[in-house]
Amino acid sequence: MSTPTTHPPRTVQVGDIAVAVQEYGDGEPLLVINGTSQSLGFWTEMAEAWASRYRVVTYDLRGMGGSERGAGAFTVGSLAADALGVLDALEVERAHVLGYSLGSAIAQELVLAAPDRVASLVLYCTWARTDGFQRAMLTGLAHPWRTGDMEAALGALGVAFSPQLLASPEFGALIEQVLPLFPRTPAQMATCAEQWDADLAHDTLDRLGSITVPTLVVAGEQDLLTPPWHGEQVAAAIPGARLEMFTGPGSSHALGMERAEEFVPLVAGFLAQHPLG
Repeated sequence: MSTPTTHPPRTVQVGDIAVAVQEYGDGEPLLVINGTSQSLGFWTEMAEAWASRYRVVTYDLRGMGGSERGAGAFTVGSLAADALGVLDALEVERAHVLGYSLGSAIAQELVLAAPDRVASLVLYCTWARTDGFQRAMLTGLAHPWRTGDMEAALGALGVAFSPQLLASPEFGALIEQVLPLFPRTPAQMATCAEQWDADLAHDTLDRLGSITVPTLVVAGEQDLLTPPWHGEQVAAAIPGARLEMFTGPGSSHALGMERAEEFVPLVAGFLAQHPLG
């Protein structure tokens, strides 16, 4: 099999902002939506794997990575409008959509606003409405981003990983590898604080029953940011949704990275069952 194309990075115009885009492959489009504090480089290895069959579209959310912040409100709904704008700018009529964490909330709002544009949905580490435990966790994680304390902000994000990975000798090398992918400037840190506010305000629970596209919900037993009962709630609320619960070591908020050998083919298999045709 030939190596999938990695397309040159580019920016596209979405409303009042330029959005950084990186695409891989040339098949059916798969739009990947980042989580809080992420930039598109987090997806390189997974995207290259999926690109053997799909045109994988990764992009930086408003104000992060290579994308401009622009003006106006910053909500899950406005970020979903940006996602739709990316599809429009790339002339993609209909796509598979995978959202991770904040990206899963954006994906929910996207499919609710434009159901005809979404062929299938993968909600990875997701939730529909914050509860008390999650609100406490997100509020604590947001604080150092608000105060500009990068060292504390990144240190606190350790809770996204499993106890096993945190205790392993490989963890330090992994962090060194991903460090450049996190926000670097005061403006990006401020935008990240806005992302945490969007996370806290997210609420689609009473509307999920209207989603009709094939949906895969992926949750993790060890996930502290979007605990497993949230994934169960989302899957129960979306008619016909399939729930895949990761358990045991590595079933953290970063399960896609920690258990990539299971997560990557799980997603590919689901997408293959629901072609655009």
